[in-house]
Amino acid sequence: MTAAPSLRPHPGAQPRVEEFSALLTPDLIDRYAAGTDRLERRALDLTDSQADTFFRAEAGVGRWSCRVLAGHLADAEIVQAHRMRRTAAEECPVFSVWDENAFIDAHLYGGERGGAEHPIAGFVAVIHTTRLWTSRWLQTLNTETWMRRALHPEKGEMTLHSLLAITTWHLEHHAWFLSRKLERLLGPSSD
Repeated sequence: MTAAPSLRPHPGAQPRVEEFSALLTPDLIDRYAAGTDRLERRALDLTDSQADTFFRAEAGVGRWSCRVLAGHLADAEIVQAHRMRRTAAEECPVFSVWDENAFIDAHLYGGERGGAEHPIAGFVAVIHTTRLWTSRWLQTLNTETWMRRALHPEKGEMTLHSLLAITTWHLEHHAWFLSRKLERLLGPSSD
């Protein structure tokens, strides 16, 4: 089995949600399916100390540690996959919001005793598996399903297409920060 070609981390500017919203549905599904390729594999090589290093705001790489970032992405993938499935199945479902900082404060990704009991590889496995399962399902949907709507308390009405665009962007947005954190911790990538 050969590995999928890497999309490579974004070399420059952060990805913008508008670029994802403009994609045609088949292209957006492909981008969603390949999104895990944006996560640098070097994150799996971090020591526990490196994985749990938080950053100052002035570092410009986001404040979360690599372990917290990976845990957040795993939770977000689960939430977003469920939202997409609800949008396809239910009549205009209303989503609830979740407090990402409460998850961190509750040490769901490690913390009080260190993060070794929550390996980054486990979070990455959740992300990869959820994307694989969801992308295959998304490929089966008809045009009418993509127009179905849901209501987000903060973002307002969303179509299934716009929900997929935000979900796809979200991972790549955080992968951009992960790459910069890894540069700080490990130096530039040799790829």
